[in-house]
Amino acid sequence: MKQLSDSLLIQSYHKAIELNLSDEFIEQIKREINARSIQHLLDKHISHVG
Repeated sequence: MKQLSDSLLIQSYHKAIELNLSDEFIEQIKREINARSIQHLLDKHISHVG
């Protein structure tokens, strides 16, 4: 996951939820989002998608 851009990581998080992937995988993505301090991009992505 370290190689993913911030944008792709956020997209992957939303897609993992949409596809109902394992909670463990989603948590792994969330940990990486938190480690990068890019939680604000989650809201930004939702506003563009929704």
